[in-house]
Amino acid sequence: MSNRGKYYITTAIAYTSGKPHVGNTYEIVLADAIARFRRHEGYDVFFMTGSDEHGQKIELKAAEAGITPKEFVDQTSAEIRRIWDLMDTSYDKFIRTTDEDHETQVKKIFKKLYDKGDIYKSSYEGWYCTPCESFWTESQLVDGKCPDCGRPVEKASEEAYFFKMSKYADRLIDYINEHPEFIQPVSRKNEMMNNFLLPGLQDLCVSRTSFKWGIPVDFDPKHVVYVWLDALTNYITGIGYNCDGESTERFNKNWPADLHLIGKDIIRFHTIYWPIFLMALDLPLPKQVFGHPWLIQADGKMSKSKGNVIYADDLVNLFGVDAVRYFLLHEMPFENDGVISWELLVERINSDLANTLGNLVNRTISMSNKYFDGVVADKGVVGDMDEDFKAVITGARDKVEAKMVDLKVADSITEIFNVFKRCNKYIDETEPWVLAKDEAQADRLSTVLYNLVEGITIGATLLKSFMPSTTEKILAQLNAAEIAYDDLNTFGHYVSGTKVTDAPEILFQRLKLEDVMVEVEKLTPQVTVEETEEEEEGIDIEAKPEIGFDDFMKMQFQVGEIVKCEEVPKSKKLLCSQVKIGSETKQIVSGIKKYYSAEEMVGKKVMVLVNLKPAKLAGVLSEGMLLCAEDADGNLSLMTPEKPMPSGAEIC
Repeated sequence: MSNRGKYYITTAIAYTSGKPHVGNTYEIVLADAIARFRRHEGYDVFFMTGSDEHGQKIELKAAEAGITPKEFVDQTSAEIRRIWDLMDTSYDKFIRTTDEDHETQVKKIFKKLYDKGDIYKSSYEGWYCTPCESFWTESQLVDGKCPDCGRPVEKASEEAYFFKMSKYADRLIDYINEHPEFIQPVSRKNEMMNNFLLPGLQDLCVSRTSFKWGIPVDFDPKHVVYVWLDALTNYITGIGYNCDGESTERFNKNWPADLHLIGKDIIRFHTIYWPIFLMALDLPLPKQVFGHPWLIQADGKMSKSKGNVIYADDLVNLFGVDAVRYFLLHEMPFENDGVISWELLVERINSDLANTLGNLVNRTISMSNKYFDGVVADKGVVGDMDEDFKAVITGARDKVEAKMVDLKVADSITEIFNVFKRCNKYIDETEPWVLAKDEAQADRLSTVLYNLVEGITIGATLLKSFMPSTTEKILAQLNAAEIAYDDLNTFGHYVSGTKVTDAPEILFQRLKLEDVMVEVEKLTPQVTVEETEEEEEGIDIEAKPEIGFDDFMKMQFQVGEIVKCEEVPKSKKLLCSQVKIGSETKQIVSGIKKYYSAEEMVGKKVMVLVNLKPAKLAGVLSEGMLLCAEDADGNLSLMTPEKPMPSGAEIC
């Protein structure tokens, strides 16, 4: 195996406010797949994750639970780690921001930046969002609410320390322009530049006095270090950074990070605040920050009050670890949000895992046992289709690697399953059951089965980064050794004459949706007011005049697919979408910018009022209306079809 150097990868540290749901769990599984693949390639990988344990929200939740904040975070951090371990993730270190060495360095970092003049003491008067732990000025609020989450804010006034963000803004802009790979996907980079950096950065509040659960500012102990300066620095303290200049060998070897893998909702903190902190500390910036999309329920965002939160351990109990890993990794697009539903889970397990992969392995082993008592031997009898078959198998490694370089993990898995699909096609082409009827074709039949076992072995070796347990099971049944990464582009590594198992194991059982849903019903919690963070209630609106059926029939509603979306220039509220409706594309302007980014709109199936008279909004022509629901607080949600429907389908 070639030595490709070091590779330092991190996830965002999970906030210890509660048990992580499957959308949170996606990130650690994604990072694990990347880390495992880099190890397989020959990189010296250090993979770190952990838990973020300070802040006002933790202090409040601990008080509600009647325990100390430390007791609260001990419990929740342990639960996070339990789930990360359950998902078979191979992290090298789990850092906690309550770790003594981390807290020591955060105090030193704060003092160093203060002594340097980058942090100064002042007072703050503005609006505070407790869930986001963010301060906002009056002008930054959107309809009087937090611009990040849309929740209510509270007036706050307190003494605080501030970081001079503007001092480094131009330097950061230049860095981003000179390093186009730094922020990925590109849409996230454009958002940071256009919405935050170019308009000008305000100084950042970096301490609080209104709560106590945090790292004290040691030279002014009534202050605690505010969340982001505490949490973000874990990426360096966790590998041995010492503010006094005596950092460990691990830090000197691994920094800068090769990849910070984070959710798209915290991209601003990692691509603006964090790089500026590093510049102030005279440290190099991470090589890349990837803001991955979200995994959402088919019926909308997961919510405790809806009783629709899905947890990874429940999924594992129903489907097994590797089936869940496969779904999370394969179903998430590179840039747009992915969707999870029980129906889709069952469909993928049956079609991809049970049929394409599991049935292939079982058939191949069964035929080897039936025709040759399990002995797999290469007799060298070549058929017309062998050259193409071998080309597909040996060409897979480079295709997978190319996708992984771009962090397109779902596409990488598709390339691996193309290997298994080609093996299934090879069975159809060679028809081993026909060859078995002719004794003169015995050596050709033996060669065909050898080629199949070799193809499966190469595919299974490539699959190990994504489904490690499944790979081990396949190789054990074939009595095969894992193939070195550098050798995966050549054919013939399986030792001729090896005997496969005489009792092949079913890798993935086919599932019936109705049986799964019976088990799902047992998982769904009976939601009570006491158990929910926010009880969902119905709302009443002012009734409009009755209309007749003829009036209703004048309105034409259809399903549309958004193929392109852009922000309307000089508008704070409007997005302009190109919506494909059947064979026609309409341009529709909607006041939903607060609730959806232009990037996440693309690909959505939406409900459209098609025959609304065209009108100009902010000077841009709009040829219809996207249907939305609005709650009592004015929050909007696009109306989308419950099940997959084609563009142009009539809504009636």
